[in-house]
Amino acid sequence: MPFFKCDSMNDFPHDFMIDDVVCGLKEQRQAWRTEQNRLEEKGGRHLPSPEVIAQAMHSLTGALFPMRLGPEDLVQESEDFYVGYTLGKALNLLLTQVRLEFLQKSHQNGVDHEQIREQAVEIVRRFAATLPEIRGLLDQDVRAAFRGDPAATSVDEVLLCYPGVHAMVSHRIAHELYKLDVKIIARVISELAHSHTGIDIHPGATIGPGCFIDHGTGVVIGETAIIGNNVRIYQAVTLGAKSFPSDEHGNLHKGLDRHPIVEDDVVIYAGATILGRIVIGKGSVIGGNVWLTRSVPANSVISLADPCGDSSL
Repeated sequence: MPFFKCDSMNDFPHDFMIDDVVCGLKEQRQAWRTEQNRLEEKGGRHLPSPEVIAQAMHSLTGALFPMRLGPEDLVQESEDFYVGYTLGKALNLLLTQVRLEFLQKSHQNGVDHEQIREQAVEIVRRFAATLPEIRGLLDQDVRAAFRGDPAATSVDEVLLCYPGVHAMVSHRIAHELYKLDVKIIARVISELAHSHTGIDIHPGATIGPGCFIDHGTGVVIGETAIIGNNVRIYQAVTLGAKSFPSDEHGNLHKGLDRHPIVEDDVVIYAGATILGRIVIGKGSVIGGNVWLTRSVPANSVISLADPCGDSSL
């Protein structure tokens, strides 16, 4: 058994044995694999790489907004060449990661490698076809942010600086991959954005065009949330689940609709918490720090000062 090698006299002694640590880690791995029925797994690490996915996202954002998020020396005359080259690089990276995700699934259902390769190619092809639509949705998100924030001086400032827009770029991409059943990669993308922006949007959430998340820190949007068109959300808002039904063994039921439906033109101010499969009617305004667990009709104004709301506005 090797010794622990020290780079500094201030570290562990040079003869510090790691035998007990290695054996202890092995015991924990074996216990986990027994519980998860993974004792017979063969092959290497069949899981997508967050580092590679981050590289793919960097290239995808450059291809979506070449003259704003691309290289500083890019000129409009070579824009299409750059987009084609960068998109090809991004899709090749994505293809390797989709294949890894499917390989991970194949340990459970026995899909052969040739079928996995064909499935991965088809998934990436279908995803690529959605990119023009994604760009159109993002243009509406940027426009909504510019119109909705009096401090915004230009759409370029919004695209470059606003964390809510950065989160929406990642979400629009992640959501399409989620719909194509590449859910680990989609989740990695959403968590990369979460780490970067402080905005936590599950890739399963459905969000209409013109969504403006202002400031954004602490926003949480759950998997089955549905958000309509031209919705404005401020910092620390939660669109979450009220309860988590379980079976007789205490295991949670997966896939149930458990998050709010927010209709068009709703404004949700900072700190509001909206829980459960309830409906926030079109044009409603939800005030700051409101705790809401029931549906409200269109054009409601809900505030802490008036918890019953005024739906006559």
